[in-house]
Amino acid sequence: MSENKKSKANVFSRIAKWLRELKSELKKVQWPTAKQTVNNTIIVIACVIVVGVLICVFDALANLVIDALLGLFK
Repeated sequence: MSENKKSKANVFSRIAKWLRELKSELKKVQWPTAKQTVNNTIIVIACVIVVGVLICVFDALANLVIDALLGLFK
């Protein structure tokens, strides 16, 4: 039973050590400012819109090509 208590304490001490190290590492992180976050969000939204438009245009062109090819064989 003594070994079981040691292993449980060992588990909790390892968890405590991991949490201390996690806290230490999070203090080292350079968090973005609110302005940087807004700018990055705007860039991501713009990129999503541009890619969406490109996919829509490609889909429309592919649809026209397929319809034209199918029209040839009717």
